[in-house]
Amino acid sequence: MKNQLIDWLKRLGMPVGEQYYLLVAAILILVVSLVLHIVLHRIVLRFMTRDHDTDRQNWRKTLFGQKLFSRLALVLQGVVVFSLATALLEANSLILQLVETVTHLWIILFTLLALFSLLDAVEEISEHTGSKIKLPMRGIFQGLKLVATTVALIFAVGFLIGKSPVMLFSGLGAMTAVVLLIFRDPILGLVAGIQLSANNMLAVGDWLEMQKYGADGDVIDISLTTVKVRNWDQTITSIPSYALISDSFKNWRNIQEVGGRRIMRAINIDATSVGFASDEELDRLRRARLLSDYIEKKAIEIQRANQAKDVDSSSPMNTRHLTNLGILRAYLAAYLADNENINHNLTFMVRQREAGVHGIPLEIYGFSNQISWVIYENIQSDIFDHIYAILPEFGLRLYQAPSGHDVQQAAERFAKGSGDMQKVEVS
Repeated sequence: MKNQLIDWLKRLGMPVGEQYYLLVAAILILVVSLVLHIVLHRIVLRFMTRDHDTDRQNWRKTLFGQKLFSRLALVLQGVVVFSLATALLEANSLILQLVETVTHLWIILFTLLALFSLLDAVEEISEHTGSKIKLPMRGIFQGLKLVATTVALIFAVGFLIGKSPVMLFSGLGAMTAVVLLIFRDPILGLVAGIQLSANNMLAVGDWLEMQKYGADGDVIDISLTTVKVRNWDQTITSIPSYALISDSFKNWRNIQEVGGRRIMRAINIDATSVGFASDEELDRLRRARLLSDYIEKKAIEIQRANQAKDVDSSSPMNTRHLTNLGILRAYLAAYLADNENINHNLTFMVRQREAGVHGIPLEIYGFSNQISWVIYENIQSDIFDHIYAILPEFGLRLYQAPSGHDVQQAAERFAKGSGDMQKVEVS
C-alpha cells in the first residue's frame, strides 16, 4: 500500500520525500479514523437503535443502554487504525511503534470496557427475567471483571515495556502468594457466593438474621465481598460474604414459600385457680358453640368410665372429672381450628409446658396465613386478646407477680385491719 500511495502522489505531481510522505500518511490515517467514527456512531448505531420494540426486546434496549455496541465500534476503530498504520508506515519506524502502542492500549481499554458492558447487561437482563435459579450474578460478574482487569493490565504493561505478555504471565507463578494475600477477600467472597447460590442458601430479597453482626432484615445486595442487609430500623449492615459460609445465620425465606408465619407464645395460668369443673360450670360452658360437642362427648365418656370402675363416686379422687384447664385447652384448639387467619395446612396445637415458679405455661403453637409483619402481629395480638378476656369464663386466672399497686393495697388493708382491731379492744 505504501508503493501505491507513492505512485498516487507522483501522478498528482506532489513531492514524495520521507517527511512529506509521513505527513500525508498521518493525514490519511486521521481522515479514515474520523470517517469511520462518523459512519459507525452517527449512521450505523443510530440505524440499529431506531424503531425497536422496547416491550418485546428489552435485551436490545439494555445492550444499547450499557453502551456495548458503541464500545465495540471504538475497538473496531482501533483495529482499523492499527491495520492502516501497519500498511502505510515502515516496519521499524518510530512512528509505527508509537501508533502500535497507542492503538494496542486503545483496543485493550475499550475491549475491557465492552466486556464490562456485556456483563452489566447480562446482570440487568437476569434481574428482569424472573428466573427460578437465583445466582449471585453481581458477585460472579465482579469476580470476572477483576480477572479481566488483571489480564488487561498485564497485556498493557507488556506492550509498554516491549515484552511478551506470556513472560509476564509466567512470572505470576512466583507471585502467587502475594496475589492470594492481596485478593484474599475477593477470592473468598467469590467462592462463598458460588456456594450460597449452589446450595440455595441466600438470595436478594430474603429475610436474614445474623446476631453476630447485628443483622436482621432484608438482603438488598450480594456483591463480590459483602452482603448488604437493610435492617428493620432502616440501618444497613454489611457482612463479609465468606462469613455466611463460616458462621451460622437464619434465613426466614421459608415463611414466604410455605405461606405461614409461626405463632408460638405461652400464657401462664395461676396454678391455684385450676380445679374440677362443677355441674353449673359445665352447663354454662356447654352453651359455647366451640365447646358444646366436646363437653357432651367427654361427659358421656367419663360417665361410662366411672360406671365401669364401680367405685365410690363421693370422693373426687376415685372418679374422672373434667377440669377447667382441660376444657380451656379444648376450647383454644377449637378456636384455632375455627380461626380463618390460621394456616390449617401447617401444625397448630395448644400444649401445656412444664409448670414452674411463674405458674402453668399454656402455649399456643401455630402459623398465621399472612406473612406481612404488621398483619401477622395484629393476628397474634387478636388471638391473645381473646384468650386473656375469656379466661374468667373458665374460672382461671393469669399468673402475675405482685406489683407495687398490689403491695400498696395489701398494706392499706393491713393498716385498716389493725385499726379496726384496736377499736374493738378499746370498746
